[in-house]
Amino acid sequence: MQSHDTRSPAFHAFPGSRASGTRAGAAAALLTVVAVCAGDAVARTFPFGPRTRAVNDLGNQFVPFHAQLWDLLHGRADGGLLLNWRSGYGTSFLPDLGTYLTSPFSVLVGLFPRDGIDLAVYVITVLKTAVAAAAMSLLLLTLRGGARWGAAVLGASYALCGWSVVEASYNPMWLDGLIAFPLLCLVGEWVRTGRRRVLGPVVVAVAWTANFYTAYMATIGAALVLLASSLVHGGAGRGAGRGTAGTPGAARVPARAAATVLLGIGLAAPVLVPVFLGSRHAHPGWTRTFTPASWSDVAARALPATYGFFTPAVFLGTGALLLAAALAFHREVPARERWVWTGLVVGVVLSLQWGPTHLVWHVFATPNGSPYRQTFVLAGVLVIAAWSSVSHGWPGWRPLLGGGAVLGVIAAGAAAGDLVTVWTYPLFAAGLAAALGGVVLARGGRYTAVGAVLLSGALVGQAAATVAYADRERPARLDDYPAWGAAHDARAAAVARADGWPRYRTDPGRPQLTGNDPLLVGGQGAAYYSSHTPAVLTRTLTALGGGWTSNGRSVQSLDNPVTDALFSVGARVRGTRTVRADAVPPLVTVRPPGPRPRYGASPFRNQELLLGARVYGLPADGVCPVGSEVFVWAPDVTGTARLGDGGRAVELRGSPPRRRAPLTPLGTQRVAGTAVVLEGTAGGGRRVTGPGAGGVGCLDRAALAAAVAGLTRTGAVAVRVTADGVRAELPPGTRGTAVLSTPRTAGWSCDGRPAGSYLGLVAVEVDDGRTTLDCSFRPPGLRAGTGVGSMALLILVGLVVLPRLRHRRAGRLAATNTSSGQHPPVARGAVESA
Repeated sequence: MQSHDTRSPAFHAFPGSRASGTRAGAAAALLTVVAVCAGDAVARTFPFGPRTRAVNDLGNQFVPFHAQLWDLLHGRADGGLLLNWRSGYGTSFLPDLGTYLTSPFSVLVGLFPRDGIDLAVYVITVLKTAVAAAAMSLLLLTLRGGARWGAAVLGASYALCGWSVVEASYNPMWLDGLIAFPLLCLVGEWVRTGRRRVLGPVVVAVAWTANFYTAYMATIGAALVLLASSLVHGGAGRGAGRGTAGTPGAARVPARAAATVLLGIGLAAPVLVPVFLGSRHAHPGWTRTFTPASWSDVAARALPATYGFFTPAVFLGTGALLLAAALAFHREVPARERWVWTGLVVGVVLSLQWGPTHLVWHVFATPNGSPYRQTFVLAGVLVIAAWSSVSHGWPGWRPLLGGGAVLGVIAAGAAAGDLVTVWTYPLFAAGLAAALGGVVLARGGRYTAVGAVLLSGALVGQAAATVAYADRERPARLDDYPAWGAAHDARAAAVARADGWPRYRTDPGRPQLTGNDPLLVGGQGAAYYSSHTPAVLTRTLTALGGGWTSNGRSVQSLDNPVTDALFSVGARVRGTRTVRADAVPPLVTVRPPGPRPRYGASPFRNQELLLGARVYGLPADGVCPVGSEVFVWAPDVTGTARLGDGGRAVELRGSPPRRRAPLTPLGTQRVAGTAVVLEGTAGGGRRVTGPGAGGVGCLDRAALAAAVAGLTRTGAVAVRVTADGVRAELPPGTRGTAVLSTPRTAGWSCDGRPAGSYLGLVAVEVDDGRTTLDCSFRPPGLRAGTGVGSMALLILVGLVVLPRLRHRRAGRLAATNTSSGQHPPVARGAVESA
């Protein structure tokens, strides 16, 4: 690692100050917070105004999952770290924890009130962005000494890149990758210089535990930076070099880097392995083919105040872009350094647009959503190139003109697309003028403080404008969800009043506030939306008439009295009122001996199979008897359904494969001959004017009550639910199949053996007269991950203990030699260093 060059004018660029790296990091964090909060305030976005910021997965996943974490921290959750009893009628929680909540910042949610969950997530998001700025400024000063305030501005530029403030701001788990990249680059420097052999794997472990997806991308980026740094410092091509004292030879650096990363990943294995296996058991998401964005759109996204969901958000602030572009023309920077960092920038840009490297960046699968999730690595590499341009002395007019010409080409290329807005070019021009003036003043030395203000102000202004523009664009283009308010208070209070868990479940009902209402407002329902939604849950609820969105990964609450009985839902919320069932069976019921049934095409008949009784009539003419409850099944239809011409219209939202409409209640048949009226469109825009064959079901409530009574009579007489399982007492003489009303996801075992499955639910044969059933849940991969993590921890402890033992032994040997009149040998490295 190079020492700080105190002769460089850049080192003394800030008058009278040699502030520490900590102060530079604090300044970078402050600039970042000011820019983000100013932009949100200008847009009047929460918490500075009425406009919601909870779009897409932020409102649908991250806020509800953080609410569940709040409940876990305060001892109010149904379930624990392994099993979530609230969602999907009971599902694995550790994969969700490892995907959404294992950031070190997530636990801060516990410091806020429960109804301030949106504010908690916002504060954590801003804090992560600020820490990323501080981490990058620290990395820059570690790579090479220079103007601390310059490192602060560039660190803030990285944290305020378009990827961060436009995309990751509503996917806050990605921001852990924004922090991880500079930290992993620091680990690479430690490896290259032979320092911090224990801390390096710990940093890797924390990064991969916080968010493995973006940590993977950050690791690739850090490896590229390590390679570039080795080339800059002349390490490439030295095959046999021993290195200086304490510094590994060039040939050993890749091996040590790989060992450091593998050891860190091993430490994170107790979380990573269950997350990986949870993904394998999840319902498949979208399958997409990567299509690169046009180069004009790529150029436009480098400018302020632009937005495009399927394009890379490369915005970095004109000052940082100017300095990075000027590097190739900056003759005060050694030629090798200039071309290595410039070449790395070009290489990363091209890798974003080429299919094979796109797949490498994204773990060999094109993601559902933005296909440029690695853009933050490009932002980091650009900032490192900009720092290389600064740390050797602020560039003069020649490199500034060269860099300005490059930015001019980018701005001109952006005009060919349609992403440029009315604000883009004015902001770009003002920022470029301010950046040029700031650099010129900084190089002159007399007005450095003014130059610092110009560069900082240009960054904050452009970033705040970009934040504000994105805040206004996102709700217009994406699904949005309200922050916690009166509707949430009312729903949560209704659920709390009706709660009877584990005697029965309480479903927070429909219409849903989010895709994860049971996590957000409480209760134990069917609704669940996650990257780890089990395939068996989606298949089972689909067979029973359930609806979903997001290609089956966002399973919805199913408002149906038969499925309520099947899953022991004793109360549900409908709008602002709570509806209680007359009676529901316990969580554990018993089916008689016999062959296992299989689901068919009709959700009405499938419900009856699982119930064990006939309760629906399926009229060929679609007309139900008076007194029966009418349900319509039109899963592919987008439109409305009602009972008769004067009935209340109910919305259907089916649009395969994205959405599937649920089995929908239309009310009780009051007048003989009243038919179901269905209007809408199905797949391909086909017009639908009535329910198809088997599309109308007529529920006989008396038959359902008799079936429920039978399941209750033969079901468990006592049920005790724990954080990771169920223990049930069965009636004496029970024979048949005991069924737990929870999906048979991988990880369930009963009485020490893998649990069976009965039409998608956890089941075990009871034929030996026993009266106790003990089922537990352990996420797949937990044991293997814990074993790998334990081995990695032993190796890490060995790295700490063994050198100390050798040092202590050498000390005793030296003391023995001294007492006998012998002089200990002088280490070769000590002679060389002397």
